Formats: sequence, C-alpha cells, structure tokens
Amino acid sequence: MKGRAPHIVQYQGSKRMLAPKILQYMPARFSRLIEPFAGVAAISIAAAYDHRTSNFHINDLNEPLVRLLQSAVEHPQELIEAYSELWKEQFSYGDDHVRHFFAVREKFNSGAETPENMLYLLARCVKGAVRYGMNGKFNQSPDKRRHGTNPRTLASNVLAISGLMKGRTSFSAIDYRDILEMARPGDLVYMDPPYQGVSNVQNNRYFAGVPFDEFAGSVEMLDRKGVDYLISYDGTCGGKQYGKELPSSLHCKKVMLDAGLSSQAVLLGKKSTTLEALYVSSSLLPGC
Repeated sequence: MKGRAPHIVQYQGSKRMLAPKILQYMPARFSRLIEPFAGVAAISIAAAYDHRTSNFHINDLNEPLVRLLQSAVEHPQELIEAYSELWKEQFSYGDDHVRHFFAVREKFNSGAETPENMLYLLARCVKGAVRYGMNGKFNQSPDKRRHGTNPRTLASNVLAISGLMKGRTSFSAIDYRDILEMARPGDLVYMDPPYQGVSNVQNNRYFAGVPFDEFAGSVEMLDRKGVDYLISYDGTCGGKQYGKELPSSLHCKKVMLDAGLSSQAVLLGKKSTTLEALYVSSSLLPGC
C-alpha cells in the first residue's frame, strides 16, 4: 500500500496505523470486506485505498457513528459544510470555546445525533475517545488545547474516502452475530471487538460487551461456513499479556504485530512495545 490511506478523524482504538500490516494477510482480491465492529472503518478504508475489493459492509452498534460514516461516503459535501459551520461557530465563543463543545454535546445527548455533531464531538474530545455514561449519554470531555480537525483537512480526507467507497458500501448498526450470518465464502471478515474486559457492560445503547465463549462460537461458525477472517483480539505490552487467547481448535493462526511504543507507558517514563495479536484464517497463510 503506497502512501497512507485517508481517515475521517482521530479515533481511540482505530487500527489505522496497523492497517498496512493487517492488509499483508488479506488476499490480493476478494469479493467483499465485512466489518462487524467497524469503529471509523479504518481497515475498510485502507482495503479500498489498496484496491483489495470494491464491496464493503460496515457495521457498528454505535448508530450515530455509522450514520457519520454513511454521510461521509454518500453525502460528503453536505457533511463537510455542516461540520465547517459547527467548527467555525466555536470561535464566536471567544476564549471559552470549551463551552461550545459542551453546548454541542448537550444537543447530541438531547436527541440531535446528527453526523456533524458526532464528527465535531470526536474531533474535539480527549484522545478521540468515545465515552458514554450508564445512561447512554456521551460524556467525554473536550481537549482544551485544540479546536479539532480543520475543515480543509477534513474535506480532503472525506472526499477521498467517498471517492473510494461511494456506491460500494452498505451500512448497519446491529448485533455482530447477525452480520456474521450474512457472510459467505469469498467474503473476508475483519473483526476488532470491544476489549474483553468490558463484557459486563450494563447499558448497550452504543456498546455491548462480547462474552468470550459467545465470540469464539461465532468464529467457529465462520469456520464451518468456509468464510475467511482476520481478528484483532489480544496482545502483550512490556511482556505482560492482556486478553485471553482464542481457542486453538479454531481454523486460524495467531501472529503478532508490532504496534510500537505504548503511549501510556511513555507517559509513565517507560519504553514498552505493544504487540497486538492478529488471528488469521489458516487458508490465508502459506503452508497451512
């Protein structure tokens, strides 16, 4: 993959930086890429940029996020213009631009879950990290040091993404198991499920935990159907294992990808390398 694929906005947990390494395990061409836990769809965008496939299905339980992605792909100019108005509006608050963020957040939480409001909150919130309270309300704080992505930068990326994916992508915000039911041989499923430690989330308006046994059973179903997959699931940092390995009975192999220095470790004055696990269908690996 020459150059770097475009992206809409910073998003904590996105696999954008790891995408070139993940794509190395994809076939040169395949029928359709399915992302049941899409986030901001970094892998789909990277696969489109690298011309691996021309058909995509993007799914995530965070429905406002899915609507944002759909708007970027299908109605890019409308999204750019609406976001630009919001972005400029914060400067009318003078030095108290943080108050503007809270005003937009309040509108969003009161039902105005528009693509531009979702995008603005992501662009302005701390570390691009989506956080919701137990009441299902967006509760992440703003990054007080910056004003969010400049509309000119955003426009360039959104138009590029739309050019790659418009007319080729379907969208949904449903349970991942329903998405896996629609997968067929010739498709490739990429999954980056929520961290295993959140399997007991009580409010699933936007997120639902994925119990280990349930998830492993869903992967086994893909094996039975002959559907290839790539799964980001566990890993190590500084030699410490996090997450439980998927069962060895599945028809896949675990490879470790160097994700670079842990940003959290750097803040603590340490230099710990993060290795993220990628489970690859055996049929995608030479000699398996």
